[in-house]
Amino acid sequence: MQQLLTSEQTRLADQYTIAHEPIASIDLMERASRAFTARFIEIVPDQSTSILVCAGTGNNGGDGLAVARMLHQAGYRRVRVWIARYGSGATADFLTNQDRLRETGIDILDLHSGAPLPRLEAGFVIGALIGAGLNKPLTGDFRRLVTHINASGATIIAVDIPTGLPSEGPIDPQAVTTLACEAIAFHRPKINFFFPESSPSIARFHTVSIGLDEDFIQSLPTDFTLIERTDISRIYRPRAPFSHKGTFGHALVVAGQARTMGAALLCTGASIHAGAGLTTVSLPEEGRTALNVAHPEAMYLSRPETESGLGRYDAIAVGPGLGEERPLLEAILTRADRPLVLDADALNTLARHPQYLDRLPTSCVLTPHAKEFDRLFGAHANWWERVSTARERAVRHQTVIVLKNKFTFIATPDGTVLVNPTGNPAMASGGMGDVLTGMLVAFLAQGYSTVDSATLACYLHGLAGDQLAKQGMAVIPASHLISALPAVLGTLTEQKP
Repeated sequence: MQQLLTSEQTRLADQYTIAHEPIASIDLMERASRAFTARFIEIVPDQSTSILVCAGTGNNGGDGLAVARMLHQAGYRRVRVWIARYGSGATADFLTNQDRLRETGIDILDLHSGAPLPRLEAGFVIGALIGAGLNKPLTGDFRRLVTHINASGATIIAVDIPTGLPSEGPIDPQAVTTLACEAIAFHRPKINFFFPESSPSIARFHTVSIGLDEDFIQSLPTDFTLIERTDISRIYRPRAPFSHKGTFGHALVVAGQARTMGAALLCTGASIHAGAGLTTVSLPEEGRTALNVAHPEAMYLSRPETESGLGRYDAIAVGPGLGEERPLLEAILTRADRPLVLDADALNTLARHPQYLDRLPTSCVLTPHAKEFDRLFGAHANWWERVSTARERAVRHQTVIVLKNKFTFIATPDGTVLVNPTGNPAMASGGMGDVLTGMLVAFLAQGYSTVDSATLACYLHGLAGDQLAKQGMAVIPASHLISALPAVLGTLTEQKP
């Protein structure tokens, strides 16, 4: 897991690296600018491209000046620089890079407070006006300049973070920021890159290593960690010789009504394909034929038999297409002493009867999307508030809350939020949540902890979608994603002896 840092922690990591590598701050800036430049050249290989670097007079601006010099040295001959001299002074490293830039002969234009802004004609703008330390919306000259840049039609690539976007904390939807097509972040992505309100400011982001001290970074306390592929390989257990279906647990899916049988079938298919040894489905009688046709591997359980037979199963998923089944949910919460996933209509029932929240078993996973979450825990003004509530509720109820999003947030009972980086817009289709629930109950049935089950399910769910998207699928039906799961699990098995 990668520790995600606040802007203050990033500053501490810079200082620690400078003191203990040791390295001069100007040389660390040079290293960061070199990493940015290398990635920029990969994105924009055409050296005839016109490039305007817009720099402030702080260290973010110093990065921008160094990048302009390095691009010139790399053969980009149409590089110009604007320096926004709107502040009261400049940092020492900025001034050093300003002197170095002047030796190249690159055209430099100073912008002064209140002066008219010149016409902006460039294919690309490299934005380096204000870095990650910003803690208030842009005003005055900087707001006017950023608005001017956005209106130019140029493609904007941000140095470390788009100007005007805070690196953590609530994002003001009315605030003016550079509308970056790309951002190239130093060493770690910013926490706010994973929040939906950042989308106008940043379409895509990249992260480049600048050699900060990793041991120090990983030692810092943080509320947010980023799931990595190595974490999945560490958690996942390949099937051992002499394994049998009983080795991999028995999952129960309680789902479906006459009009919503598809949700139950998708959840069931995902449980089977994610490796549950046995999957039983509690359905209304009218769904029995559909179940036998779609998933002959699964077993049927009638609704009346469900309450009395809970003890036979290793994990239970409740909710996809279930409708209002309050007595059934109450019975499961009262009698089930095993891992439980609550999704969809089970969450809606909880929202209508919040007293049940205090009955949740500790081995419970809730999987709400934003609307379901707000119905459960009250309306929220922004995603930062929503995730903060998820952290607080996960600790209070000692449950795992999977708050679904492009980058899904997994709030754990110890107060940490795991950020899942996989998935893509092609997965925005009906039934994807039902698939995730089926995967979760399958991993729980196999004996993984609630946190590890949520980590595996979210990451592999998104990874399957990413692999299908790479094959050219612009829209991915949930049933297609289910079919891709065994091959995705196979890639994890290949990596282990």
